[in-house]
Amino acid sequence: MHMKYMIAIDVKSGGCRRTKRRTPPHQEDVMSHSPPQAIYVAGRWRKPATDELIDVVDPTTEELLARVPRCSPADADLAVEAAHAAQEDWAQVPQPERIGAVGALLKALEARADRLTEAVVDDVGTPLRIADKLQTHLPLAAVTGFLDAARGVEDPVRIGNSTVRRSPVGVVAAITPWNYPLLQTLGKVVPALLSGSTVVLKPSEVAPLVPYLLAEAVAEAGLPPGVFNLLSGLGPEVGAALAGHPDVDMVSFTGSIQGGQAVAAAAAPGIKRVALELGGKSAAVVLPGADLERAVKATVSSCLLNSGQTCLALTRLIVPRAQYSEAVEQAAALAARFTPGDPRDPGTKQGPLVSAAQRARVRGFIDRAAADGARIAAGGSRAPEGLDRGFFVRPTVVADVDADAEIAQEEVFGPVLVVLPHDGPDDAIRIADGTRYGLSGAVWGPDEESAVALARRLRTGQVDINGGAFNPAAPFGGMKLSGTGREFGRFGLEEYYQLQSLQH
Repeated sequence: MHMKYMIAIDVKSGGCRRTKRRTPPHQEDVMSHSPPQAIYVAGRWRKPATDELIDVVDPTTEELLARVPRCSPADADLAVEAAHAAQEDWAQVPQPERIGAVGALLKALEARADRLTEAVVDDVGTPLRIADKLQTHLPLAAVTGFLDAARGVEDPVRIGNSTVRRSPVGVVAAITPWNYPLLQTLGKVVPALLSGSTVVLKPSEVAPLVPYLLAEAVAEAGLPPGVFNLLSGLGPEVGAALAGHPDVDMVSFTGSIQGGQAVAAAAAPGIKRVALELGGKSAAVVLPGADLERAVKATVSSCLLNSGQTCLALTRLIVPRAQYSEAVEQAAALAARFTPGDPRDPGTKQGPLVSAAQRARVRGFIDRAAADGARIAAGGSRAPEGLDRGFFVRPTVVADVDADAEIAQEEVFGPVLVVLPHDGPDDAIRIADGTRYGLSGAVWGPDEESAVALARRLRTGQVDINGGAFNPAAPFGGMKLSGTGREFGRFGLEEYYQLQSLQH
């Protein structure tokens, strides 16, 4: 099998690309080996504690892309030690200089924009045009938002005879998912660095290539050794070791409910701060008199974005009962236009799912729904025509199910939309809030006032009103089992500070 990344991290040329740097005379330094078969700790690439590797597979071709280290708890100890040793000095760096350092990191990432996009296409399967916009340039815009938010955030506040100041939370373990590898990573790493905290990053082993480009950019930007560290490995091994490490002060995790519960349990003995973003089953509620055609189109687009592998995707469309049949018909027709194909083709709207396991999971949801009597209005579990390789699932619309059916309750994390009828605003709220999730949502009304009134009653972290766009400067996070804490912008930055009151 072709291994594009075996000897290099240059995803554009596939060749071995090196940067000039002073190589410390340490035996463990492995500059003779190009990443990704190394870990980035204390400012340099090192050989991990074991020789075990994890295969990284191209979801479009099913070919082997790369192998990355299967790190051990010993590697986690080494990375945390480096972050802990660097943290106090980094915290003492004046805030304007920390802002400047993150600005230099942003420039290094901008210079790699094309390579970041191509890495996402190869690693995740996001179509090229969408990857460029949402997987690369949206995260870079989010960094700019963090830089704007950082200015003045550390100014002390006087309350009576007290001065309230912010200090960094300390050492942060960032455990990130595979679906938006740059956005989710920068949403944790950047605010931590701006606060004066240091970071150990453990990305998903399913799609780890973008974080290696981030580490390369960190090195180019000149951040002090130990301020940022990168490990690859499995969650139950490395993630658990980081979450339970006594020298880790905060764990920020994005992933499944089960993963979040495991992280919280591992962190609990240390009473450390835990931020969790755990997915959703978000609903788009359409009120009578709203623009149904526009609402259906926006909901289908949201549901199918990134092949449905988006935590805030609108995967339930809740419409007035009188418009139910019309909504199902419109959704099915729109979904049929999202023909799966090679994500490297500029015309492709939907690529593959990220892995064989994810494809099997999504197909299982569809098959069980059909077996329970659901009507598959579009798509289905059968492989798309002409695509006998790759982890593809056809865009699917499911109708005629109860609101408490599995397909309407659980996060499928694939291109599957469920259409449900409601009998008025109260019933719509009951259905929308009737899952264990509360991450995102949308409301479509005949006017902004009625839509906002219903949105404020929903138990979810954010709601789009009549097509309102995602805002990377606004706080992002969920209620109920969708998690705790907020990311992005000023509110996300504040998560990485402790408050101290000085009475005088």
